[in-house]
Amino acid sequence: MATSTIYGLVLAGGKSRRMGEDKALLVRDGTSQLEHIAALLQALTDKVFVSTRAEQQDERVRRRFEQIVDQFDDIGPIAGILSATQEYPHVDWLVVACDLPNVDDETIRFLLANRSVEQPFTAYRSSHDDLPEPLCAVYRAGADEIIRKFVDEGLVCPRKILMRSDTCLLSQPNPASLDNVNTPGDLEHSVLEAAS
Repeated sequence: MATSTIYGLVLAGGKSRRMGEDKALLVRDGTSQLEHIAALLQALTDKVFVSTRAEQQDERVRRRFEQIVDQFDDIGPIAGILSATQEYPHVDWLVVACDLPNVDDETIRFLLANRSVEQPFTAYRSSHDDLPEPLCAVYRAGADEIIRKFVDEGLVCPRKILMRSDTCLLSQPNPASLDNVNTPGDLEHSVLEAAS
């Protein structure tokens, strides 16, 4: 089992174009999705950060947390992951997207307990297509160099980066735990309520 320091990163820097409203601020049982994910990670990691874009830093929920501001523009979630792994390259990172309303404590604990001490990435296999789930995954210390090489070559899709790397893949203990919400239709079928 890995013994190095592990930080948590809540990916909350997206533009939520398909949703039409900020996914990080969608409410679940009276708590924003961002706060829900952050609370899960705070219980299981040494320190938690929220990934944001520069213009989101002063947003009322995000400003309650320590932030890592994206250092890269318009490359999607890999911007937040790379910014964090470059800022703190000597720790392992547990990265979880804010748009996973069904992610639970068991899913996070199982991922941490089974993370590889040798491979740079540990992720779940998607319950839909068996491909890596990069937005609930562990990025080991030193992974920034691997990610940066792909980004410099123009590959910015986190899933494709994990597919082309030495990634430890795990089966999800709860198959629906990593279903995300991207559109109002997805939202209707999730546990979330619209923010008021």
